Amino acid sequence: MTHLLLDILRNSILVTGLVTVMMMLIESIEIETRTHFFSSLKKSGFGQIVFSAFLGLIPGCIGGFAAVTLYTSRMISFGALTAMMIASCGDEAFMIIAMSPDKALMIFFWLFILAIFCGAVIDFAFDKLKIRDFRDSGKFKVPSATALRQHSGCHCHNGSGDNSRRLSIRRAILFVGVIVFIAAIASGILEHDHGAIREEADSSFNFLSETWMLYLFAALGIIVLAFIVLASDRFIDEHLWEHIVKKHLPVIFCWTFGILLVVEIVLGQLDMSSWISDNTALMILLAAAVGIIPESGPHLIFVTLYATGVVPLPVLIASCISQDGHSSLPLLAENKKSFAAAKLINFLIALLVGYGCFLL
Repeated sequence: MTHLLLDILRNSILVTGLVTVMMMLIESIEIETRTHFFSSLKKSGFGQIVFSAFLGLIPGCIGGFAAVTLYTSRMISFGALTAMMIASCGDEAFMIIAMSPDKALMIFFWLFILAIFCGAVIDFAFDKLKIRDFRDSGKFKVPSATALRQHSGCHCHNGSGDNSRRLSIRRAILFVGVIVFIAAIASGILEHDHGAIREEADSSFNFLSETWMLYLFAALGIIVLAFIVLASDRFIDEHLWEHIVKKHLPVIFCWTFGILLVVEIVLGQLDMSSWISDNTALMILLAAAVGIIPESGPHLIFVTLYATGVVPLPVLIASCISQDGHSSLPLLAENKKSFAAAKLINFLIALLVGYGCFLL
């Protein structure tokens, strides 16, 4: 039992560390470098859909929040918004990469293609059926990007304020923490049991071996170290510390540890895996239904069940299509009709694709 708990703890630290490093890297590139990807977006129907689907592929909440902001600002269509929600897996995208890297590229590629196709069909249908945009009904106030980010918890950098750099306690803790994680990866301390959270290597993506992936993340960690050294105090405090370390890191670790514990102990003792495996159709429905929840965390169970081989790929696909983490929370607050319509469409598409893959 002690050995099992230590394995689960090691796996949880590994997954949480990988997720945290990726989140820090993405936030550093998107926010601290002050790149303006969204201001020059042209009003091209198909271009909006492709761009929104790409935003959905960005792991975490930044891409999704950006798409919601563009939608509420009337810069992209409802089809483009839906494309983002189909392509987006929220924070679970980090989990998919960390727990099943050999399948991640394939899953994200087909989600991207599906998102573009569905977004184009939705906009075409709305145009032909003369369906009014949901934003035109009722009294709707277009929120600013800053308001959306503050409401959602992503306090993104707006380019103002103190840009000083000093050796603060938070910066030192972040720097030392990333160094310790890189050292643990390089030494192999965190290398987990392949049977714990990964499938046997039997796909065409075997070149993404665990060792290669760990070295890749170690290299990404070095880039994060550079951002930690060069970033402004405001970015360190508001984004890396308050947003990622205080808000996301504990939740990611607790969900990962809890789900791995359930999978390793409860499912093993009660032999529920055979029941779940024999009820794939029900699991697809459950995954699509849980995906309606506009929050990161609950969907992790389907990633873990797939990584352990308990459920097949169609279940994970249905979950990925239906859920988008908490990217749609600002949309729920500002335009409930758009939220309900987009979630219903995503749910139906998740069922259609999930059951289609299952039958094939």
